[in-house]
Amino acid sequence: MSHEKRGPLPLGVLQHPLVVFFDLETTGLDIKRCDIIQLAAISGNRTFNMYMMPQVAIERGATALTGFRVQNGKLFQNGRAMDTAILHKALASFLDFLWSLEQPVLLAAHNARRFDIPVLDRAQFRCSLNEEFQQLGSRFLDTLPLSKALYPRLGSHSLVRLSDHFLGIRYNAHDALEDVTALQELYYCWNLNPRHVAQWSF
Repeated sequence: MSHEKRGPLPLGVLQHPLVVFFDLETTGLDIKRCDIIQLAAISGNRTFNMYMMPQVAIERGATALTGFRVQNGKLFQNGRAMDTAILHKALASFLDFLWSLEQPVLLAAHNARRFDIPVLDRAQFRCSLNEEFQQLGSRFLDTLPLSKALYPRLGSHSLVRLSDHFLGIRYNAHDALEDVTALQELYYCWNLNPRHVAQWSF
């Protein structure tokens, strides 16, 4: 788990409502059966990052994208052994992280509605933590349809493409912590008004 401090953010960030950007890396793309391997989040200068040992096999396509593989009972990312926690402990720690922030929070993810939220919801029920998450009263923001609505002429709305286009930065995609860091920078670069945020929140 990480609650590391990062560099200062622009003053304009402080004028926006509190948003927590989060991302999952999983064993595959089937939302009904994939397991979470990495859960990361960022809000301002505070970060959260934990790895989990999956209970199902990591698909070849997922390994090709993320570098995660299981070997001899250990989780590796690009050949480096990662410290892991059981799913329940990781989700409970994520809850603690969210409660440590100013409430209520808006949880934002790229493709949240179709992927991250269904996978996270299923994991919560599996660990009997769904009521604890509901007590947060958080709303969600999907930045993928938001970016498509704001910038329809872009050929791709992947985080890598958006980060390169708006920030001039190419980063290590498919690492959850790198993804959420890029998403936070994009969000504040776009200088959204409350109407845009409300339209794509649920």
